[in-house]
Amino acid sequence: MYRGKSKMKSNLALHRPQSASSRQEEELIQKSTRALANTTDPLEKLRLLCLSRGASGIVGLGRIFRRMDDDGSKQLNKEEFLNGIKETGLEISKNEAEELFAKFDTDKSGSISLDEFLIQIRPPMSESRRAIVEQAFKKLDKSGDGVITIDDIRGVYSVTAHPRYMSGEDSADTILHKFLANFETEGSIDGKITLEEFMNYYSGISVSIDNDCYFDLMMRQAYKL
Repeated sequence: MYRGKSKMKSNLALHRPQSASSRQEEELIQKSTRALANTTDPLEKLRLLCLSRGASGIVGLGRIFRRMDDDGSKQLNKEEFLNGIKETGLEISKNEAEELFAKFDTDKSGSISLDEFLIQIRPPMSESRRAIVEQAFKKLDKSGDGVITIDDIRGVYSVTAHPRYMSGEDSADTILHKFLANFETEGSIDGKITLEEFMNYYSGISVSIDNDCYFDLMMRQAYKL
């Protein structure tokens, strides 16, 4: 379902914006793993379990739960929710999963809002960070259809300063495809990125960057904003 940690780390080290280092990814994984020992809240535990797999962990969770929504109702019943948790392979007990479901099933209808759940599981980002991520997405989404493809990111995402491009190891297209791979999960590869997935990914990156100005600079350099 999810890539292994080492593969995840190497992917992100190579394919994240050039000003962001693999050290930040390592810090995110270590910070989240440490925090897990001190949390009893099921929502926080699930979030930290995702982040302990790297910035793509939240993206993978979102994709699994979107796939559970067979009828497109954007609602999940308890069985679908528990199956989704099980499919992630994250170490959360059935009792914790049921407690989590109950937390979101506020009207006791037996189903929860998928959108609300995924927004809550995402690490919080300041308004300024959300705005710059959205700005980058809109610039990439040249067709304006709400989905980014390889054709959209070609010519926008900066690869010229990428170490593997400069060394001649990878072509620009290879680097772009690898960048897209950050937003894919095994068994769900469609070559497309939604705004939700883009936001999920950068909310993970955001956790490892304390300074708002640095986060802003990183996004501007990577997407020529």
